[in-house]
Amino acid sequence: MSVITGKKDKLNYRIYENRTEMGKAAAIDAAAAINEVIAKKGRANLIFAAAPSQNDFLAALLEQDIDWTKVNGFHMDEYVGLDKDAPQGFGNFLRAAIFGRVPFNSVNYLDISAADSEAECERYTKVLKENPTDIVFMGIGENGHIAFNDPAVAEFHDPKTVKIVELDDICRQQQVNDGCFKTIDDVPKTAMTLTIPTLMAPAKVFCIVPAKTKAKAVNAVLTGPITEDCPATILREHDDATLYADTDSAALFLAK
Repeated sequence: MSVITGKKDKLNYRIYENRTEMGKAAAIDAAAAINEVIAKKGRANLIFAAAPSQNDFLAALLEQDIDWTKVNGFHMDEYVGLDKDAPQGFGNFLRAAIFGRVPFNSVNYLDISAADSEAECERYTKVLKENPTDIVFMGIGENGHIAFNDPAVAEFHDPKTVKIVELDDICRQQQVNDGCFKTIDDVPKTAMTLTIPTLMAPAKVFCIVPAKTKAKAVNAVLTGPITEDCPATILREHDDATLYADTDSAALFLAK
């Protein structure tokens, strides 16, 4: 397994031959970080992204030696308006991929069926403030978003912890490209999301980004200016963040 490593500002990056190797490497590093937090604090609070880009990482994480009974799980964004049992729901995705497969101490969901989304954002804000996050596992969208902080709504100094956002067309089309919806018209236009300051607050950030559809975003993160036009560039200001990519997602960067 060959790996290309480097650093852009504060952001570490590691590029692997393929997404399987990327996922395994990220999972091994993640397990060590989780176990270190548990050893120090007796428990670990973790935020997970829900997307096909996370599949390799989550599958490999399940194979690691972690005492999940000492882990509290949270997820970072959720659609507004989908049926509570819809497989595209991010809570449902994470339940199938990891939350329902190992014995977490607790799992804390944004409620996709909440009648009042604003009230749900306030409720989840309270939950997060009562359980400060130790580690966040995220991806990057085709438009450079993190969670559902698309460029039009991203705020590096957002005063909110969780908020309701309108999704841009690139973000919505990505859900079709990922095979989650048949057409863009099927994709909800509104979502609840953890804000950028909330995602950057944990001491450690793992950003797992495979696939050629993410090449433009990865290149922007590693070579462009730090700007809300590409929200993920804020990772370069975090004290302990690592970007895990494969040769597909890093293709434009490697071609330079």
